[in-house]
Amino acid sequence: MKGRLFAIGLLLLAFAACTSRTKVAEHGRGIERLSPSLSAIDSLMWRQPDSAFAVLQQFAASPMADSLDVFNGHYCQLLISELLYKNDWGQSNRPALQQAVAYFDSLTLTLNDNPHAPRRHCGRLVSLSNHDPQSPNLCGNLFFLDARAHYINGVGYYEQNDMASACTEYIKALETMESHFDKKKLIGHKARFMALTYNRLGDMFSEQFMMESAITCYENALVYCRIEPTSPQGVSNILSRIGLQYEMLGDKEKMGDYYGQAIKEMPVSNNLSYRDLVTSKALVDYQLGLGIEHSLDVLRQVLADADDEGEKLTRFLTMGAIFAEEGIYDSAIFYLEPVFFYAEDQLSQIQAAEHLMAIFDSLGENEKADQCMRFLAQRKKIEGQSKASVSQLENLFKAYTDRKQQREAEEARKKSIRKTVETIVPITVMVAILIFVVLKVRSKKQLKQQQAEADRILEETGNLHKIQQSALSNRLKQSNEELRELKDQIRQQTDNMNLKPEAKALSFSDEPICRLIMERVNEGQFKAQIDCIIYKDYALDKDQLSALRKAVDRHFNQFTIRISKAYPELTRLDLDYCCLYLLGLSDADLSALMQRAYNTVNERNSKLRRIFGTENAISITLQAIANESVSI
Repeated sequence: MKGRLFAIGLLLLAFAACTSRTKVAEHGRGIERLSPSLSAIDSLMWRQPDSAFAVLQQFAASPMADSLDVFNGHYCQLLISELLYKNDWGQSNRPALQQAVAYFDSLTLTLNDNPHAPRRHCGRLVSLSNHDPQSPNLCGNLFFLDARAHYINGVGYYEQNDMASACTEYIKALETMESHFDKKKLIGHKARFMALTYNRLGDMFSEQFMMESAITCYENALVYCRIEPTSPQGVSNILSRIGLQYEMLGDKEKMGDYYGQAIKEMPVSNNLSYRDLVTSKALVDYQLGLGIEHSLDVLRQVLADADDEGEKLTRFLTMGAIFAEEGIYDSAIFYLEPVFFYAEDQLSQIQAAEHLMAIFDSLGENEKADQCMRFLAQRKKIEGQSKASVSQLENLFKAYTDRKQQREAEEARKKSIRKTVETIVPITVMVAILIFVVLKVRSKKQLKQQQAEADRILEETGNLHKIQQSALSNRLKQSNEELRELKDQIRQQTDNMNLKPEAKALSFSDEPICRLIMERVNEGQFKAQIDCIIYKDYALDKDQLSALRKAVDRHFNQFTIRISKAYPELTRLDLDYCCLYLLGLSDADLSALMQRAYNTVNERNSKLRRIFGTENAISITLQAIANESVSI
């Protein structure tokens, strides 16, 4: 305890020294050079945060801490916050950190507003080039520091349970990195930082049961973690987190697949993480029908290797769930009751309570069933209170995703233009040279020919010119004719789209909107592995989706109204998907037409099959329902 208090005292001295020096230096020359001591501590932090923390304490007690200029004063506060976090301490220098965030923002804002500023401004930051050898851009490190400041500021908000502000700061950190660094340069510390930030967002979303958003973040974290691992078992941990999200979504096949991958990627097999993975895999193997005895044998072995009471309760929960599923209630109660009464993890208590309530209800033990029900009811009340926070987080993440897609689309457009220019310019130069040479040779030949021959050539040239003019005129007429035909087609397509509701086509597939959609599908040849933003020109707007619903209702006896009444959990967007599936479209087609990620459409497909209670292809199920409506 005394050692911890002494460490805090040293850091508080550093806070005071840095803050005092910063106030004085704000009127001085500004940035002189990056402190070699702070740079060394920063470099050590990425490898050994505990050792870096000890070195920082020594630095705080040295005279060098009293001579920091503005930049290094704020840089020092950033390092203090990062090392407090990496060594499991609370963020005790929060006001000073937020001043550092504002300071780094002001520097990067200056560089963003003035494209000529970086070279002049970074002339005083020459030593920054040694801060990260992987970045040749002197000012690139300034953006990296700004992103780190926002990340650690988000940690502070998270410690205060302010989820929305924490999410905003993490997203700001990601956008700073993604806006100022090419993907090829996000390696080393930068790749590790991206993995850590996406992991933090994923954990936050997972805690709020925002599973799809969490999966997106974890998948991004996995990409960067494979470039620069956050720890020896970093890749395995991320795969495990993705598996957990699919477990919460009820997708057992994907859950088992990711847990299996996580086990293969785990470098050691004698730790808690490995045993957790083996436990989860044993449970999903049982749920997929691979046999109860095999799963129980695995779980008993893992239980025997448990290190403490908390881990034993975790294994009890899994074994109790299996016995409850098998209807072996005595064994299920034996394992589940200790979890319900003594587990520190509230999610484990909830799962145990759900199983026990069903068991006690079946056995007629109403008092015990009521106890479990009261516990679960209180939990539902708490969940209801957090819905507003979840909605806010979803909006923040969606806005970030939209901005990222727009930025990537703009980058792709610029690359396409550059590639086109790089291709056309050399060809143009070569053609110009060739024309010049041909004209030069022709000119020399004409000078050597006799006057009579020259007259003949001139006459032939005149005839050739007339032929070219005639051909050019014919091509122009042909182009005009094609243009008129194209306009007629567009006008006809528009007229078809504006048909009155009572003008019913002979069949559903003959409806103008259906023909329009199938033409786009046939023309686009959409692929699942390609980002849907590439197909944005093929997207359906609100009017077109409305026209499709009306066509479906005309031909299938008010189909959308019928299934809305039969399945009230269907949303308006679900009805649009149902109408598109009636055309026999694939998930890749819907991804392009609805401008949704392929994974999102695939999850929507699974959701619809769950609602309709079928394992068949959703298009077949919907066609059967539609035909049943017509016969009625």
